[in-house]
Amino acid sequence: MAIKIGDIFPDTVLTYVPYDAKNPEACGLPQQLKTHEVFRGKKVVLFAVPGAFTPTCSEEHMPGYVRLAGDMKSKGADIVACVASNDQFVMHAWGKSYSVKDDILMLSDANGELGSALGLVNDGSARRMGPIRLARFALIIDDLKVIYVGIEPAPGVSVSGAPAVLAKL
Repeated sequence: MAIKIGDIFPDTVLTYVPYDAKNPEACGLPQQLKTHEVFRGKKVVLFAVPGAFTPTCSEEHMPGYVRLAGDMKSKGADIVACVASNDQFVMHAWGKSYSVKDDILMLSDANGELGSALGLVNDGSARRMGPIRLARFALIIDDLKVIYVGIEPAPGVSVSGAPAVLAKL
């Protein structure tokens, strides 16, 4: 069953490569992010894509968040984060390709633990993308409580897109 408004966001571990302002071209060491430790007491916009560098994700989904992340933060979001099924190095490289710096936290759910806990995974085997892929969705989380859920009902970006999420902040 998919997560819904009013649910507590699951306590999982994701990975990421931190942005280094002193050496922005470097690829640092992966870090763990424990969702309850980092998201507790914060308002978080989390959007998920099936895969970094894929057409819809790169041409429709990510650009809106790159453009509106600052507006989301000025409307109360403490963290804007992107999560995908790719590994943390791919996520870091994808973030670099958009110059997100530390405006958007680029998270990896390569083992599908978060997606499975949320009930928001798809089988990408038919497209040769692996058996566990995140669905396309966006959540607003306020002090670990889910206050917005936008799960895409069909291919494309609508309820999980940056404009839709910004309107809900």
